[in-house]
Amino acid sequence: MLSDSAIDQMNTYGRQRQPFLFLLDFDGRMPLVLRPDEWAAYDVQFDFTGEPVASAPRPPVCRPVSFQKYPISFEHYRIGFDYVVQNIRLGNSFLVNLSAQTPIETNLTLPELYTHTAARYKVRLADRFVCFSPESFVQIHGNRLASFPMKGTISAQVPNAQATILADAKEAAEHATIVDLIRNDLSQIALKVWVERYRYLDRLETSGGGLWQVSSEIAALLPNNWPDQMGSLLASLLPAGSISGAPKPKTVDIIRKAEGYERGYYTGICGYFDGANLDSGVMIRFIEASGGQLIFKSGGGITARSDARSEYQEMIQKVYLPITHASTTLPRNPVRSAPSTSESIGA
Repeated sequence: MLSDSAIDQMNTYGRQRQPFLFLLDFDGRMPLVLRPDEWAAYDVQFDFTGEPVASAPRPPVCRPVSFQKYPISFEHYRIGFDYVVQNIRLGNSFLVNLSAQTPIETNLTLPELYTHTAARYKVRLADRFVCFSPESFVQIHGNRLASFPMKGTISAQVPNAQATILADAKEAAEHATIVDLIRNDLSQIALKVWVERYRYLDRLETSGGGLWQVSSEIAALLPNNWPDQMGSLLASLLPAGSISGAPKPKTVDIIRKAEGYERGYYTGICGYFDGANLDSGVMIRFIEASGGQLIFKSGGGITARSDARSEYQEMIQKVYLPITHASTTLPRNPVRSAPSTSESIGA
């Protein structure tokens, strides 16, 4: 739950029409709400537009880029998966986003990863983490709010990939659940809510090849004075439905027990208020520096129809670098599991 102090600070800046950046972790324990004059002190960079916002671009990488991933074993993933499915069958949840930690190795630093990856939402916080997310949380222009939940991923190399993902009954049910959840969330704060686009496809280019992602656009009309209560508005929508599940309170409890690790800023929210409009993203596709190594956090939605092996492969598939610079190359290293002696659920 987001702290009262963070909510009050965002409400105050909203009433003042003061531009600010916010980084909200999944549990709401470490919120950062920063005016532009504070960005340098926190060593934060962000880019929500395709052009650097908080700093000048760095020189291109002039060496080959290496990238290896060492996911937990399927057997260890299966323990958390089975716990989630058991709770779904007991009626404690309809949909649970289950994630895991994957150790990675790369010859790029966090600042270089920030500079040379391409994504709709990019954020780096000092030497702690870098995020390159394709998923919007909410965008507000005037008094129109739009949310873009992203549910459903398939490799572009699969024959007839677009038709396959759209025809998948499990994926369709998962997506419908999230759309209903977001509509319900928005109805608590909005004057009117509707689905603008349902299950459209976006293509993402990654170090392992193209991916198709399924999203929907849900729109709402807010009162004209919405910035005056911006912190309260955002707090009522957290955590994001696409990376938690439904119903939220019980599902979040299931997530904590199944994953066995602290998500931190992973699956939290990053956003920027420019004094008039708001743009925010869900912090997925996330690399964290921890204990002298880099950890990539990724996951996917689990329903009663989910297949453990398919969900495990999707979790691994989402561990990638969206490198687009021609000066970089990514050797196709085999995926290897971390040694069993150091494995645990979500670690």
